[in-house]
Amino acid sequence: MATRLRKTRKLRGGRNMGWGQIGQHRASGHKGGLGVSGMMKYHYSTLLKEDPNHFGHDSTHPPHPNITKKWASVRDLDDLFSKFGKEEEGKKIIDLGAAGFDKLLGGGKVSNTYTVKVNKFTATSEEKIKAVGGEVLADNG
Repeated sequence: MATRLRKTRKLRGGRNMGWGQIGQHRASGHKGGLGVSGMMKYHYSTLLKEDPNHFGHDSTHPPHPNITKKWASVRDLDDLFSKFGKEEEGKKIIDLGAAGFDKLLGGGKVSNTYTVKVNKFTATSEEKIKAVGGEVLADNG
């Protein structure tokens, strides 16, 4: 239908545009404001009905005790040895705890024999390092 033939063209001159009495179909005026306005006043019953936990909260949750912030995989041991490792009595020793790592993961393959000191490690990483003749020492301090 052509725009000039639509009903809205005739309604443009009137003050209500086809919405009856004054004030109908306004933007936010007919509902008492935008968003959560009036929730403690004239919309309080709506708040109780639709959002009863609006002001509530859960009890405090302690932070997770074992958050691992920095980790390394066994595939990274060659690079880590070049940065942080040292060789003593024929053993290649990597102290990951002193280097700032929290945990050793078991991703990848181990190419060399290392003695790794770390706070936490996975069973897979321990198996892979022991399979090539190395060892993992728990460094809890």
